[in-house]
Amino acid sequence: MLDRLTAMPADPILGLLNQYRQDTNPNKVDLGVGVYKDPQGHTPILDCVKAAEKHRFATEDTKVYIGPTGSADFNTLITELCFGSDHPALLANRIRTVSTPGGTGALRVAADFIKRCNNDAVLWVSDPTWANHTGLFEAAGITVKTYPYYDYDNKSLKFDEMVARLEQVSADDVVLLHACCHNPSGMDLTPAQWDIIAELAKNKGFTPLIDMAYQGFGIDEDADAYGVRKMAATVENMILCSSCSKNFGLYRERIGSCSIIGSTSTKADTAFSVLLYVVRCLYSMPPAHGAAIVETILGSAELKQQWLDELKHMRDRINGNRQLLVNALHGLNVNRDFSFITAQKGMFSFLGVNPQQVEQLKSDYSVYMVGSSRISIAGITETNVDYLAQSIAKVL
Repeated sequence: MLDRLTAMPADPILGLLNQYRQDTNPNKVDLGVGVYKDPQGHTPILDCVKAAEKHRFATEDTKVYIGPTGSADFNTLITELCFGSDHPALLANRIRTVSTPGGTGALRVAADFIKRCNNDAVLWVSDPTWANHTGLFEAAGITVKTYPYYDYDNKSLKFDEMVARLEQVSADDVVLLHACCHNPSGMDLTPAQWDIIAELAKNKGFTPLIDMAYQGFGIDEDADAYGVRKMAATVENMILCSSCSKNFGLYRERIGSCSIIGSTSTKADTAFSVLLYVVRCLYSMPPAHGAAIVETILGSAELKQQWLDELKHMRDRINGNRQLLVNALHGLNVNRDFSFITAQKGMFSFLGVNPQQVEQLKSDYSVYMVGSSRISIAGITETNVDYLAQSIAKVL
């Protein structure tokens, strides 16, 4: 059986990371992998996480399963963080949440749940979207189509085209939206645009699936959840997938959540029973450690404030990196306007150079980014920004 297999193509980002690690150029720059990095290029453990882990190690007395739903405390606290503690859907007891193995696990749970709700459902994703979205949902047997989103030429949203396409979406379909810090473009919907999309979802009847992987990395933890909260207050049914990898720095702990909203509390209970069956078939029980860290932080006023302060520090650094690069390019009198980079949010942006220039940046200057010219803003530092800007100027 195994002899019949053909090799799958390597993940482009992971392949890029391997090339970067083997590069001996002391000036090499990694703009590929989407993780937060400090000025030294290190991804540190947050101080609030260290404090929560210390408490966890001192108080944990068993490694027994925690059940398919995960920790009840984590589920409550993460739901309140995402939706707000006074959200109408929460007060009406219409939201059900399970903890999952990371944001990717949440999306796969959502995919299998959608497949059980409607075997013929079509999932619509933005063009472009996170590279793993399409493969992940197709692996669950769901047809994936795209709606217009990012205008590469004008570095803006194709909002009118997006609305026109979603007007044609069937009521039986699902539309995936990025809550904030759009991956890979960095271009987010404005609150006014979210209002329009929420009303469109209500009128057309399609089910919104919102992916929130970067809450707190854009403006702040509440503003970044505007679309989630607006949509949940507008439609009867909705799915939310969230991740604690970036905003808590818990990448390898693999902790996220999947929330579903029913039209009534009773309908939510029925949907929840299906969701739990999906979880049972996929991985049975979620990991516990990451959830315990997050619930310890969110359940303590002191640790939560420390987390918010550390989250702001990461957010400010990323936004500052955007300005650093734009200033450096402007200082070299590059004959191209890169100011769009500062108008975007989150970890990513398209630099806007062509594939040949991307390859030249890698081969001649050891500057690593994916072929689409998507760059991880966190890879920019005060020490490498001048070299990076000079390299970009040379290939232009």
